[in-house]
Amino acid sequence: MTHNEALITKFYTAFANSDAKTMAECYHPKVHFIDPAFGLLKEEQVSKMWEMLLSRSKGNIKIEFSDVAADESTGSARWIAAYNFTKTNRKVVNTVSAQFVFQDGLIIKHTDNFDVWKWSKQAFGITGYLLGWTGFFHKKIQEQALLSLKKFQESK
Repeated sequence: MTHNEALITKFYTAFANSDAKTMAECYHPKVHFIDPAFGLLKEEQVSKMWEMLLSRSKGNIKIEFSDVAADESTGSARWIAAYNFTKTNRKVVNTVSAQFVFQDGLIIKHTDNFDVWKWSKQAFGITGYLLGWTGFFHKKIQEQALLSLKKFQESK
């Protein structure tokens, strides 16, 4: 196992154990994170997002990961999160493809991709089914996610 494969494994093991502090230790101070729900997050925002998501789950999130691969500069993994979406309390099983870029032995860029329409159908039911594929709905999801993160950061 390469150093960076071990780093990805450490990150997702910490995630599975609801350990936001160890997850944050895997990131470079100048990290950039991108995903369909939050868009682009930078630096401290990234660790705070994971902390928020884990605290909201109250231990009711199941994380599985596989297909970890990495060389000296890039890496990837597949992970699945099973949880109840806070806003609707609906059960969600989200399959995510993650890509990483490393610098100074840490994750400097983390990109998560998933099917937003599939996620929306689970999280929002009929509304997600009807609107989850639209750019308008994607933008609303991102606005709400960023607002939640901002409120979480202000409360800390």
